[in-house]
Amino acid sequence: MGAGKTDRRNQSEQLELIGEIMERSQKILTEFAKNAGQSPTRGDSPDPLNLTPIVTELTTRMMANPAAMVQAQLSLWQGYIDLWRNASKRMLGQSTDPMIEPARDDRRFRDPAWNDDAVFSVIKQSYLLTSRWLTEVMHEVNGLDDKTRQKLDFYTRQFVDAIAPSNFVATNPEVLRATLESGGDNLLRGLNHLLTDLDRGKGKLAITMTDADAFEVGGNIASTPGKVVFQNDLMQLIQYSPTTKEVYKTPLLIVPPWINKFYILDLQPENSFVRYAVDKGLTVFVISWVNPGKSHADKSFEDYMLEGPLTALKAVEQATGEVQCNAIGYCLGGTLLASLLAYMAEKQDKRIKSATFFASLIDFEKPGDLGVFVDEEQLASMDHMMAEKGYLDGREMSTTFNMLRANDLIWSFVVNNYLLGKEPFPFDLLYWNADNTRMPYAMHSFYLREFYQNNKLIKPGGVTLDGVPIDLTKIRVPAYVLSTREDHIAPWDSTYAATQTYRGKNTFVLAGSGHIAGVINPAGSKKYGYWLNDDLPMDPKDWLEGADQHEGSWWPNWLSWIRRKSGSKVKARTPGNAGLIAIEDAPGSYVKSRDV
Repeated sequence: MGAGKTDRRNQSEQLELIGEIMERSQKILTEFAKNAGQSPTRGDSPDPLNLTPIVTELTTRMMANPAAMVQAQLSLWQGYIDLWRNASKRMLGQSTDPMIEPARDDRRFRDPAWNDDAVFSVIKQSYLLTSRWLTEVMHEVNGLDDKTRQKLDFYTRQFVDAIAPSNFVATNPEVLRATLESGGDNLLRGLNHLLTDLDRGKGKLAITMTDADAFEVGGNIASTPGKVVFQNDLMQLIQYSPTTKEVYKTPLLIVPPWINKFYILDLQPENSFVRYAVDKGLTVFVISWVNPGKSHADKSFEDYMLEGPLTALKAVEQATGEVQCNAIGYCLGGTLLASLLAYMAEKQDKRIKSATFFASLIDFEKPGDLGVFVDEEQLASMDHMMAEKGYLDGREMSTTFNMLRANDLIWSFVVNNYLLGKEPFPFDLLYWNADNTRMPYAMHSFYLREFYQNNKLIKPGGVTLDGVPIDLTKIRVPAYVLSTREDHIAPWDSTYAATQTYRGKNTFVLAGSGHIAGVINPAGSKKYGYWLNDDLPMDPKDWLEGADQHEGSWWPNWLSWIRRKSGSKVKARTPGNAGLIAIEDAPGSYVKSRDV
């Protein structure tokens, strides 16, 4: 009786879910039909990634050396033969070691069946053999220039990641098990999740990475108390409320990137860098950038410098009475800070006492995998797209960054959400990652062409801002340069160039992990670690070879450094009680503007 009721309830839930799927499908098909007749924009292209020339050149090079291709093919077949020989021995009860193993941090094959079941073990090893072979063959094609080879390597990895057996129902043991146990409910739920994401993305797949309802900006994230004490068209300036009776005399100004929102530095209390700095007696100001729209289309990189940190310096002085402050720049915010420091050096402006850089590029000669998206054809296509809207859509930026770590930020969610039919886990960092921001047309076009494509910032006088030729070698302030060892966005051996460029007392610190997790690694954490070396040789590899590894977070090391730059103690400063009036509570209204 009980089992019958349960079956009827399950059938009812399935029918309800099927009805919801049909309704969503109809909505998406209707929207698709409505848009199908629209004429394409100038930015539309049958080859937006400009892959056709690479495929053509690759084919020509490979056909020019058929013997190498035959040898590579024979090598692959020999690997398959050895694999089947191993599998046959195992099926006969003999003990055998795997021919090939995934990397230790490869989470796609964590399910025990990938090792315990002979069939899935063969599937896994066959994929690993094939992916390794394909990657090596593509990489070893002779005659390609470095730019073409990098692009080929990148998109080969994208293809290899996409065809992993873990991404398909029939070859993923965990998905097959869930399908049998639930009678296919997981696939129905997954289809519903897929349609929801297509609907949310207006026909483009916008993968849900976390439970969006689990977080609220200004509620359980970005919740450090403070006030917005200044604002203009490009930014709000937040001053945080002190938690100590006395504070260091010199205030701290943080310049975050505007590719994402500032609250990566103020997630939850236990991993908030802002709260950490405030609790340690620093008067902290943070720029919260506007999420630009069409009205900001003409805002330039120069405008971001003049209306952002340069204006903020004056506001900080009004709020605290202090002429000088310490500054932090993160990622693009660090690139802007370096530009500002060179500009101020030319103007004999000494209001910034010290500079801290988090994962910031100034030399774009080797920008990592982001470089594959920067060539004249792709930039021209992007310019056309931005010219019509006045900005680059935040989802375009998000897709680009997610491709840099496709297994973690794309395919793991395809398996979890669509194949297993599970709800995504609440995760503050992924909520922030999905809180997209737009990029103004003029600024973004200049940034990609002059910095990424032409690498002009590192060249003295290569870039002129507000009539001032920018020469980074004129920077004389002490600099704390933090990079992260597994950074896919600002490779550490490229950010190391800062130590050979700035002429002040430089400190270079290399943190473990990547662009975000390596920076947001709170004090008390035992994860990742960091490396220190007082010597700054020209070659970053030599620096690492002579570096000492330390356990845990780099935050306490930075705190010791910044305290020496922050002067004596004074009475704590309450936002809005001095030269600037509080406008609204932190985190302010600019950060709450969503890119939908």
